[in-house]
Amino acid sequence: MNLPSPAEESDEGEEEVDYRFTLANERTFLAWMRTSLGLLAGGVAVQTLVQPFGMSGVRRALALSCILLAVTIAVGAYGRWRRIGAVMRRGGPLPETIMVPILSAGIALVSVLACIAVLLR
Repeated sequence: MNLPSPAEESDEGEEEVDYRFTLANERTFLAWMRTSLGLLAGGVAVQTLVQPFGMSGVRRALALSCILLAVTIAVGAYGRWRRIGAVMRRGGPLPETIMVPILSAGIALVSVLACIAVLLR
């Protein structure tokens, strides 16, 4: 069974990307979207199901942090998916991503807020 070559030239000077790389890019996008949906669900659950904490506004800050991080990741995932697809077609090196540090810092912030909320309960 012959697999298609990783790249073939098209008329616009861009390369036709091996479908395996395109599907891998799509799977990565979908993983970012699952993370975003989990954060969104967590934010809604905190606001809806968690009893108010002793300190005013902690529950809302925790919920909004999750929801804003979810929006940031969803928008960033789409931009990254498009950028990676374009770079693969041009045959260039893959760009770095800012999304990993954003997600790490965001989850750290949410964790600190949750810790404060539990300690002050």
